[in-house]
Amino acid sequence: MTRVITYGTFDLFHEGHRRILERAREHGDHLTVGVTTEQYDEQRGKLNVRQSLMARIENVRASGLADEIIIEERDGQKITDIQKHGIDVFVIGSDWTGKFDHLASYCRVVYLDRTAGVSSTELRAADGGILRLGIVGAGRIARRFVPESKYVSGVEAVGVCTPHRSSAEAFAAAHELSFATTSYDDLLDRVDAVYIASPHDAHVPQTRAALAAGKHVLCEKPIALTGADAEQLYALAADRGVVLLEAIKTAYSPGFVQMVALARSGSIGEIRSVQATFTKLVEGNPRERHADGGSTRELASYPLLAIAKLLGTDVRDVQRDALTLPGSEIDDYARLTLRYDGAIGTAVVGLGVKAEGDLVAAGTAGYLYVPAPWWKAEAFELRFEDPSRNRRYTSRFDGEGLRYELAEFLSLITHGRTSSYKLSAADSTFIASTLEQALAQPPLGAAPAPVAAIA
Repeated sequence: MTRVITYGTFDLFHEGHRRILERAREHGDHLTVGVTTEQYDEQRGKLNVRQSLMARIENVRASGLADEIIIEERDGQKITDIQKHGIDVFVIGSDWTGKFDHLASYCRVVYLDRTAGVSSTELRAADGGILRLGIVGAGRIARRFVPESKYVSGVEAVGVCTPHRSSAEAFAAAHELSFATTSYDDLLDRVDAVYIASPHDAHVPQTRAALAAGKHVLCEKPIALTGADAEQLYALAADRGVVLLEAIKTAYSPGFVQMVALARSGSIGEIRSVQATFTKLVEGNPRERHADGGSTRELASYPLLAIAKLLGTDVRDVQRDALTLPGSEIDDYARLTLRYDGAIGTAVVGLGVKAEGDLVAAGTAGYLYVPAPWWKAEAFELRFEDPSRNRRYTSRFDGEGLRYELAEFLSLITHGRTSSYKLSAADSTFIASTLEQALAQPPLGAAPAPVAAIA
């Protein structure tokens, strides 16, 4: 007898799950299925598991495809299970290609190609079904987003839309999506929601069209570049009864949420200053790396998020000092200063300049320090005049962090809510309005050319 084993969460059991089990059975005579616990799923970064462990086990049992069902609850268990159950073949989906090659010392390892588009259009009933998500854009962030989406239970990326058919088809093939299109209307007709990862200037019209069509929208930052546009989009979402959420991943990460709660609880007294820096060096031609308009448009949403959550949105004045590329209005480096009654927020961003990417919130009783990269907030400290009172906190930040924004988006839809306290419509509108005010100010001028090296 050839014994086969496979593993999975099997949440909201659908046709894709059935196909995997059927194909796993083809590799032997006896199939053992490992069903993961909620706790283990959380440890490995899988979010939003909707059904209980017992319900998911029953899903597998009811399929009639498993000869034996076991529970997976810890790292390293697969090796033990393979030896304990005399397994000859380990089978897993192609999403995990290469990640279980180490098991080849114990049995044969088979990666099954995923069958695109088979998962859950048939399952739109029980427990709210699976959300069919369309991807708008095929750039760097979209390429990172689709693999992250596989860690969020209850959603499936099914198609992509870009203006160029070749790039759309290549993206769909690379990520095993069921369709590619160059027509935005076509995409909207075939999905329940969209993730917009197109160039910044397309965000507003594409979001407006999706909302008007009654689709939920998760839009990359900045959702808009003017306060008026942001207000109108959120008003349209409310009118249509759909979810609109800005995809600033930091807002939804566990560490950032905890950090904001501790700071706002009075642990460091009244917050008088927030300084947040986000810079990165991008290879290639400066004009190409600034294709979306420079460092303020590309990066300022992150520090403005921190400032909004820690100091609020009632700002009196916004000033920007910026250095531009030679012969251009595109900023390579910028410092935004937000003045409040009794507090100051400072955001430093750069695409051609590198600085320490930390965050400091100064209070009347102490200060909060988040080391670089603060936007992942995997660790932060409360520090005081008396060092014995200092406290350090740690949290998870799995993968690219994009799974957190998608999990929040799906949670809002599932529970019939349209607003998230983690990033509200007021927060997004504040960020858009601040960007508008900052970008309206003329920059300081071009950065000086680098000094030639002395031979």
